[in-house]
Amino acid sequence: MKRALRYIGIFAVAMFLLSIVITIAYRWINPPITPLMISQAFNGAGIKKEWVSLDQISHNLVCASIASEDNNFLGHRGFDIGAIYDAIEEHNRGKRQRGASTISQQTAKNVFLWSGKSWVRKGFEVYFTFLIERIWGKERIMEVYLNVIEMGTGVYGAEAAAQHYFGRSAAKLTKRQAALLVSAYPAPRHRDPAHPTAFLNKRAAQIQRLMPLMGTIAFDDECIEAARERYDKYVEKRKATRNRSNNKK
Repeated sequence: MKRALRYIGIFAVAMFLLSIVITIAYRWINPPITPLMISQAFNGAGIKKEWVSLDQISHNLVCASIASEDNNFLGHRGFDIGAIYDAIEEHNRGKRQRGASTISQQTAKNVFLWSGKSWVRKGFEVYFTFLIERIWGKERIMEVYLNVIEMGTGVYGAEAAAQHYFGRSAAKLTKRQAALLVSAYPAPRHRDPAHPTAFLNKRAAQIQRLMPLMGTIAFDDECIEAARERYDKYVEKRKATRNRSNNKK
């Protein structure tokens, strides 16, 4: 029993160190493949992807992604506390629960983890989100996110999606095209941005209206620091509102 526990301990330490080494390596090395790509390839979907740097991706897609998926991406440290509060309150009121997963969490899940929902996977997601926030930084997280995210059956990343749906490079995506790509989440295998339904058109229009409200989106230290100050004030205000609401109960 002692020997088994020792081996388990050695294995756990080795996996811990390996996770850190891989995360550090991916700070500069582009992830060649993800667990989702592998699983979908076994299902016959194939893999269509082409890695491009962030400066080769239209800023419209960056803005649309933040407007749709994670308004506080530049300000939070991986987890949007305000969105979590909102999700909890909606759950308690019996309403349809909104998603509280940030772009950082989605990136950690896409790069390192398997599909599905479980507390074990969620725990690993929290761990890898913590790592990439501190090792990669916001710019690298956004670059990886836009290169590995599933955007159709067997289609991964901005460049492959732009070519597949619109016959152009990711650098030339218009605001409308960027909004349509993002509006296909979270079911890109069942939605076609090139031939949008009424729902996709409506969702894309909502995203386009939100995009100008995101303010300046840049990844320099000054912009990140300003975003974090705004976010911290937002969280404090949200906490105060929640406390007042709980006290009334």
